[in-house]
Amino acid sequence: MLTPLFRKPFYWMIALVGLGAIGQSCRTDSAGHGDDARLPEVVSYNFDIRPILSDKCLACHGPDANKREAGLRLDVAESAFKALEENPTAHALVAGKPEASQAFLRITTQDTSLLMPPPASNLKLSQREIKLIEKWIKQGAKYEKHWAFVAPQKPALPEIEQKEWPKNEIDYFILHKQEQKGLSPNEEADKERLLKRLSLDLTGLPPTLDMMDRFLADNSPQAYEKMVDQLLKNPAYGEKMALHWLDLARYADSHGYQDDGYRTQWPWRDWVIHAFNQNMHYNDFVTWQLAGDLLPGSTKEQLLATGFNRNHKITEEGGVIPEEYRISYVTDRTDLFGKGLLGVTMECAHCHDHKYDPFSQKEYYRLFAFFNNVKEVGIESVIGGPETYAKKPLMEISDDDVKNILTFVNKPDTNRLIVSVMGDMDPDTIRKTYILKRGNYDAPGDEVTVGTPDAILPFNPNYPKNRLGLAQWLFDKKNPLTARVYVNLLWQEFFGKGIVKTSGDFGMQGDLPTNPELLDWLAVDFMSHNWDIKRLVKQMVTSATYRQSAVVTPEKLKADPDNVYLARGPRYRIHAEFVKDLVLSSSGLLNRSIGGPSVKPYQPPGLWEGATSGRGLLSTYVQDHGPKLYRRGMYTLIKRTVPPPSMAIFDASNRDLCEVKRLKTNTPLQALVMMNDPTVLEASRVLAARLLQEHSDAKDKITKAFRLIVGRKPKDKEVDLLTAYYEKEAREIKKPVAEKALSVGEYPVPQNVDKTKLAALMRVVSTIYNLEETITKT
Repeated sequence: MLTPLFRKPFYWMIALVGLGAIGQSCRTDSAGHGDDARLPEVVSYNFDIRPILSDKCLACHGPDANKREAGLRLDVAESAFKALEENPTAHALVAGKPEASQAFLRITTQDTSLLMPPPASNLKLSQREIKLIEKWIKQGAKYEKHWAFVAPQKPALPEIEQKEWPKNEIDYFILHKQEQKGLSPNEEADKERLLKRLSLDLTGLPPTLDMMDRFLADNSPQAYEKMVDQLLKNPAYGEKMALHWLDLARYADSHGYQDDGYRTQWPWRDWVIHAFNQNMHYNDFVTWQLAGDLLPGSTKEQLLATGFNRNHKITEEGGVIPEEYRISYVTDRTDLFGKGLLGVTMECAHCHDHKYDPFSQKEYYRLFAFFNNVKEVGIESVIGGPETYAKKPLMEISDDDVKNILTFVNKPDTNRLIVSVMGDMDPDTIRKTYILKRGNYDAPGDEVTVGTPDAILPFNPNYPKNRLGLAQWLFDKKNPLTARVYVNLLWQEFFGKGIVKTSGDFGMQGDLPTNPELLDWLAVDFMSHNWDIKRLVKQMVTSATYRQSAVVTPEKLKADPDNVYLARGPRYRIHAEFVKDLVLSSSGLLNRSIGGPSVKPYQPPGLWEGATSGRGLLSTYVQDHGPKLYRRGMYTLIKRTVPPPSMAIFDASNRDLCEVKRLKTNTPLQALVMMNDPTVLEASRVLAARLLQEHSDAKDKITKAFRLIVGRKPKDKEVDLLTAYYEKEAREIKKPVAEKALSVGEYPVPQNVDKTKLAALMRVVSTIYNLEETITKT
């Protein structure tokens, strides 16, 4: 807390002092900016100054009028240049004159009683930061609208020196940035590693031996592009692409809260997979999910798509206050719209004006109003039987629907199937929306009508004042965020992190784009080609940037440790679900059926039972058997209060809320999962048994296992080490130990196999599964 002396007259100083303190952090890239780093020729408010203000100043001198100090707002030029309230002859900023700008004088004074920020704040500006502020003021202290709130324009391709390197337009922007930083791109990855990377990225599955052999044998210039086209047509593409959308849409198989009862929302998941495989364009894909029920002549498929906005948690607990929970459902939809589709932290304006971005609380509730007319209640029923597996409004999917209309829904039986979907109240009974004071459901303030944040794009009065109109606003070519945000999400899928690292926050507190010209080029190109997702995916994976080797030299590691400038290929562990998929696929166990209800594979006992109210279908864990054990990871049943443990250890989302970027951790528990999980051990046994039944020597069996699992031919030294390990285990393993090892998993052990050799080879296969390279995209 600052002393009263500084609170009013000098709060603007703290804000501008922040200029220096964060300038480096928000512009930081892996090449670094030291005190001696050269200042840019033209200091940009957006890319050099605004990040500093946002991090250090706008909490007290920003959009939130209730928290604003000294009447000074530093994110608006008019306020920053006007006379100070308590000293009308002084100004925080005077364009062109740092010596007359009180802000600059206070950050450079030697008098600690006047210095800003005060020493007690533990903030200190570097000399570079002070010079940056000084140069900006000298150049006129020009303000700009936040970069993300200005509609993107398609820039020209930049000039580059290595003109033979680019394979498409993406590479011009990447190489231009590399050349500016004194970097050069890596050579193309070898064909085996490139195929593994591509297959994991487009299908979530490792390449088969046949794919590897064909690709290695094809020496035509079109070999890689042919493989891209083949994988894009693979039905597994839709499953892989659906995963990031399931995170964003917080899909789960339970209602959440304490009772956490079962829900049948999985037909919506089947639709998402189908939509990606059909290459539904992004504008239609999202419009159907936001407002499929409001489209003229709405079909059952369009209605099913609206399950997107009913994936949120729904209470089934008696004794709750219904309106409190209904408001929470609407809040969840509003926050998802902001984070998932607009890439902004709208939720920060739920209780008060946003402290950093130009979103008022009133604007939050105007957006909220679009989702406030659903024909729903806070609690419809307590936990119960099949009639509670979806909540009104709902749709029923009949066997006839599956046969004739919703042919992509994998309905396994003739039981009644219901799904929660959207449906608004009649126009004459429309709900009124109020600003909720401090965000409390029972403290309504002023009434508001539907609308959108003016700082992004004012709502066109010609649009319908409902969710369909909101979808039209979202895909207005003048909307500065929609295309940028989704392009960035897909870039994150293939390169490990977005061009904007904070993929859910394009606002003032978010990271700046590492390559803003590339982001804008991709966004405009995406829109101008009718929001074609497969085309965008193909652009990314056919670029020379994507195809680079991931090998890093000490020099490149020192110059760019975080690979910000992409002078090498991306290298990171694959998602939790794909770890399981790789294990099942390489062993031959994978059940490749698409869609259908979620399944319950192996899981340590007692987890559900230790965290249950004792009511409902999910109070105890009843493991599935047979082919259901070998389904892809994305079909594992997600109970929100106790998510699947092995996937949680590998950073899978628990699907409580919208998530656009998973954590990436490295923990000993992950190694323990790979060593001890029944799925991995069973897969090791099954693959070993299949190899033993082939007429080949030990080295050939191990080589084949290595190729299936790691995706490349092993080196001679690797084969020798693994063969020696196999021979040692075959000699030394005891029969009881072997039988115990072979007992893991339900898949039958062949009758005529040598169990000692099987246990020995099983250990070798398990060792290969435990290589870091196995579950890493290299």
